Amino acid sequence: MNTLKWNSFDTRWMLSLFGTAVGAGILYLPIRAGSGGFWPVVVMCFIIFPMVYLSHRALSRFVCQASGNDRDITHAAEEYFGRKISVFISLLYFFAIFPICLAYCVGITNTFESFAYNQFLPLLDDKSSFRVFLQSMYEIKSTEQGTNVASLYPAYRALLCFILVSIFMLIMLFSEELITKVCEWLVYPLCGILFIFSLYLIPQWKFESFSTVPITSEFITIVWLTLPVLVFAFNHSPAISTFSLSVKREYKDDSVAKANQILFRTSAMLLLFVMFFVFSCVLSLTPAEFADARAQNIPVLSYFANKLDNPFISYGGPLIAFLAISSSFFGHYFGAREGAYGIVRKCCKLLGNENPNLKLIGIVCTSIMYIIMLITAYVNPSVLGFIEDLGGPIIAAILFLMPIIAIWVVSKMKKFKNIALDAFVFGTGILTIVTILYKF
Repeated sequence: MNTLKWNSFDTRWMLSLFGTAVGAGILYLPIRAGSGGFWPVVVMCFIIFPMVYLSHRALSRFVCQASGNDRDITHAAEEYFGRKISVFISLLYFFAIFPICLAYCVGITNTFESFAYNQFLPLLDDKSSFRVFLQSMYEIKSTEQGTNVASLYPAYRALLCFILVSIFMLIMLFSEELITKVCEWLVYPLCGILFIFSLYLIPQWKFESFSTVPITSEFITIVWLTLPVLVFAFNHSPAISTFSLSVKREYKDDSVAKANQILFRTSAMLLLFVMFFVFSCVLSLTPAEFADARAQNIPVLSYFANKLDNPFISYGGPLIAFLAISSSFFGHYFGAREGAYGIVRKCCKLLGNENPNLKLIGIVCTSIMYIIMLITAYVNPSVLGFIEDLGGPIIAAILFLMPIIAIWVVSKMKKFKNIALDAFVFGTGILTIVTILYKF
């Protein structure tokens, strides 16, 4: 029997991995990628596919080669590198996920803030007392690009942050399984709507950007600085542990080959879907407009909603953005929460406390994370800044560096050595991480 024949099990996992990757990251990728026009995005397409496929393949092998059929990434890291190193890796994993939760708190707040003023306010009667009150909550500011933008006065923004973040934390009291299922149900309609949106933008395409090519040094810099956001937007590593263990149980000795096959098709599917959306956005807006969207700190759909005179985009765009960011937030928060609990538990054990109070750990970790999310949403730091400076580079360390190091130092993984491909994955991982230095 040909165990590599494609079946429904493989299809389910391909769609699941695809759904894991497609989230709020795709709504911010065009803003970063479009800053240099059309041609840098073309180069990004050729770079990102091997980056995504080879790195996720290496991480899957990292899990598959661990002893037993129930050893996830953290257990595999402990088996390969020891308990102390595994605590450091757990810490890295937490700091790859939690800053993205913070970024999503900012994104959700700004999306709601923009929608209330630009789409909801005009629906109200001019003489309505509620309209007058709502309008009084906003002040008009000018961005660096000279665009006038309405933003809430500090007291009202604080109230909005408290309401939105608190609602999200209350939702977390429901069953994790229920929330995860709802998020999974949301993914595929959102993908369909984003694809329709990409098609809808085709009449808006401007082909003048075809004739604009940045100078070589600027071209390379644009592509290089976009790597963290690309890595983040295509990242489906949170599901790799579960995926790899499932494939290992299903295919046993052929698990590595089957995982490679599924990951290859997932990466190809992501490339076509995500980059079509990016190209459609890049051909519809100018670099100056992308800079303006970044200054406003809103997802690209909210920017289109404020720019295009179309009811579907004006009201549907922010709603899609809100749902996409919300579903991504829930997925990342569960990972961040479990990561925080795990780090504290491991530290307690390293300090000699083999039976720490798990309930107390949960209360303290959740409270600290809640307060940090409230403060961050209010301060309104750059969402892309979070992705570029924290999320993308740290994900690259876990996804690009850790598995390659294991392939070269762990005896049972040395059979996967490939100097050229390993050098490519490790090199692009390093390039992604060192983008942080560009700002200093």
